[in-house]
Amino acid sequence: MSIVINHLTFAYTQGGKPLEPTLKDLSFTIEEGAFLGIIGHTGSGKSTFVKHLNGLLPCEKGTVSVDGHDLSQKSERKAVRSLVGMVFQYPEYQLFAESVYEDVAFGPRNMNLNENEIKMRVVNAMTMVGLDPERFSSRSPFELSGGERRRAAIAGVLAMQPKYLVLDEPMAGLDPLGRKEILALLEKLRKESGCTIIMISHSMDDIANHATKVLVLEQGSVFLYDTPQNVFSKVEDLHRIGLSVPNITKICIEMNQKGVRIPTSICTEEAFLNWFREGKAHA
Repeated sequence: MSIVINHLTFAYTQGGKPLEPTLKDLSFTIEEGAFLGIIGHTGSGKSTFVKHLNGLLPCEKGTVSVDGHDLSQKSERKAVRSLVGMVFQYPEYQLFAESVYEDVAFGPRNMNLNENEIKMRVVNAMTMVGLDPERFSSRSPFELSGGERRRAAIAGVLAMQPKYLVLDEPMAGLDPLGRKEILALLEKLRKESGCTIIMISHSMDDIANHATKVLVLEQGSVFLYDTPQNVFSKVEDLHRIGLSVPNITKICIEMNQKGVRIPTSICTEEAFLNWFREGKAHA
């Protein structure tokens, strides 16, 4: 199963009149189990695109199909929203309940599940994000640290057991340790449950280290859609649209300029070290 985007075009309106399209004829497939990283400048259509994945924005032209459910059909949207979980920027701002338990339980409770199933889902979700249910269930979410609040908010989405998890800049505002914890959580979730991760990020290093596929949007169109290695090897193309490359790729470029021939498709520290271990680098 997969998410299939076919000729998706969308324009916001102002005063009842359509503006310039924010999305222009997008067509590609997000395979089940993938970790898709989405990059592009502010205004390139990233957030607008992901809002189409569970029907928050309507499919005006073209289609979005999630496991065969066509989101252009209103009758299909409820089924899709149980499959696609959304985590927006600063999700902790959406915490509202008196306790962490009640906040995490909100989504499952709206699914009309019985209390035993709700409790099981809350405990599992809190455990998954590293919040010990015995320690944190009764605490107010507003007493938590910034990283803990972020994890509690994500737990509320995970408790609904989505098959696809969409995150819009999930590390925004976090310190380096908080960023590392959230990325480790996403990797754990994908590996243990098979959940497909779709993440918008401005960090080329995070995308290079975790994504299996990268979608580059430019002025609402697909600029590149490929593996991180292939995308970040297009250094001049990315620079032309004002995007950077991972720090390791920058180092490889500088080494080439100094006469050490090393592929600029290398975009992770692991690949960089492996290249030297294999003794391939030479001047």
